[in-house]
Amino acid sequence: MIAKRYYHNPLLMPSELNIWEMEATFNGCPIKEKNDIHLFYRAISPPQQIGESKLNVSVIGYAHSKNGLVYSNRKILIEPQFDWEKYGCEDPRVTKIDDTYYIFYTALSKFPFEASGIKIGLAKTKDFKKIEKHPITTFNSKAMALFPKKINNKFCSILSVDTDQPLSSKIGLAFFDKEEDIYSENYWNNWYSSIEKNQLDLNIDENDHFEVGAPPLKTEKGWLLIYSYIKNYFNPNQENIFEIRAVLLDLENPFKIIGYTSSPLLVPEKEYELYGQIPNIVFPSGGYIENNKLHVFYGGADTVCCGVKYDLEKVLANISKPKVNGFLVKRYQKNPILTPIENHHWEARSVFNPGAIYEDGKIHLLYRAESFNNVSVLGYASSSDGFNIDERLSEPVYIPREPFEINPNGKFYGCEDPRLIRIEDRIYIFYTAYNNQKLPGIAIASIKRNDFIEKKWNWSKPKLMNCEKFSNKDSCVFPEKFNNGYLLIHRINDFGMNLQLIKSLDNPQEEIYTVNNWVLPRKYKWDDKKIGLNGPPVKTKFGWLVFYHGISKKDSTYRLGAFLCDLEDPQKILARTEEPIFEPQTSYEKIGNVPNVVFSNGHVIIDDTIFIYYGGADKVIGVATLKLSKLLKKLKELKID
Repeated sequence: MIAKRYYHNPLLMPSELNIWEMEATFNGCPIKEKNDIHLFYRAISPPQQIGESKLNVSVIGYAHSKNGLVYSNRKILIEPQFDWEKYGCEDPRVTKIDDTYYIFYTALSKFPFEASGIKIGLAKTKDFKKIEKHPITTFNSKAMALFPKKINNKFCSILSVDTDQPLSSKIGLAFFDKEEDIYSENYWNNWYSSIEKNQLDLNIDENDHFEVGAPPLKTEKGWLLIYSYIKNYFNPNQENIFEIRAVLLDLENPFKIIGYTSSPLLVPEKEYELYGQIPNIVFPSGGYIENNKLHVFYGGADTVCCGVKYDLEKVLANISKPKVNGFLVKRYQKNPILTPIENHHWEARSVFNPGAIYEDGKIHLLYRAESFNNVSVLGYASSSDGFNIDERLSEPVYIPREPFEINPNGKFYGCEDPRLIRIEDRIYIFYTAYNNQKLPGIAIASIKRNDFIEKKWNWSKPKLMNCEKFSNKDSCVFPEKFNNGYLLIHRINDFGMNLQLIKSLDNPQEEIYTVNNWVLPRKYKWDDKKIGLNGPPVKTKFGWLVFYHGISKKDSTYRLGAFLCDLEDPQKILARTEEPIFEPQTSYEKIGNVPNVVFSNGHVIIDDTIFIYYGGADKVIGVATLKLSKLLKKLKELKID
């Protein structure tokens, strides 16, 4: 799913002309009627004296737009009048049913603020002039909204309950035979006494928090509920992470959950989301559907009103379809296919992270092998069917030869993580060279194709390519020329992926140091810590297919993803998987020298099958397969417009 923030964000900003909205204007809820947008929003004033207390006061503002770009006629619509809302009116959720606007809001009756004084109020209006108010709930609650249509001939609402009591927050559903029940004290007392049966069973970690966002939106597949999810809310040792998520509820029985979005719809990234009264917040508060586009309104940093839109079909597909990992990638049942051999000292500790190439009717693997003194060399194995190993040599076929990959102390050095690519009559190997004295760097060597096939290991002298000021790894080139040179993919200082043009592979003169942030980690996702190239790019009719690995800050797990880039201009990213396509699940991927790792340097495509060769937990080698056509179809669904 691609979030397209409105280019004219923020939609509303605090106004020095109106004291009531001088500090903040945020958490807007729109009602779209033909060409008109009625926007209801929370506005905050500078400190005011209320009784013996001085505080910033929240009111509900109103603005109107004809084009969604410019909002005018800004005015106070709802402000404190009664004791039950004496200290503020916050965060409106608005639904229009027939000719009436039902505006639910948070009503504050106590200061200093406490849970027992934070409840829900309702304002009804038909013309934004005459307003009828009611206190609603009798318990701590917020964020109530009506469904825009009756369900089984009953009004239905959704609300957040016990939101200001630690580890107690819930989202509940309430059904009403008649409108008067909505503001009946007896109804709500009975409803709250049976909260367990009225609760929507959303998945949530015990340290996290959630709250109703926008009023539910009706789609063909179900009720779409946009909600706020706050990671680490109850964990004082972790940073709070505000996300916008979605869940799909059954049209006839909204207690039934059809599915969740597999990744957040939005996280704070833009300046107006990162800086404000309360930084690093995106909080959903309203939305509408028009022309198959989902529009979500949200508050940025508790200061401004903003908007973002999505392709509705892609949002629903992301909810209703299983994760990519669930139906595309299949492990070979007899994994691992290569394990260490104790009486081969050079590969006694581990064998992992193989490069792969298909030549002369078989798959050739050059794999990283480690001895117990942590020296890395490259071993050779081959397979005719992609699964079973037909041949494995007893001696390494590539060893450290240059000072930049040899440590005189005799340990912790070598040639790591090879990637293989054939260009014309030579096979090139890109690998990480390390001597434990300087930072790891990119090295390149080559061999004639015929020598490789005949196992005559006449490698060229390796060349160290990178600038010694930086660590550099995970490198290979596209297998075709661009602008009379080769585009090299690399990763500087263990962060993102970069591109640099080099003129020659046989005698490269360039120092590799370019940082152009071609592909970066994504904040708060499975690949938010660092990413890097897997095997060489693959040319398809839809674009260059690139596999990559990502590491999570949360659990330090290594997973695999994929993206497409443009055939003519690879700098342009066309699509990227939202979820990993492969992650550690088996014991040999979770337990080893480095736990929870699947790491691939090589893949081979035969007909419509991709064979992915990978290291498991930095200890053994496995193979997994997936259908190229299915992966490309998935990426096309995720295509960036």
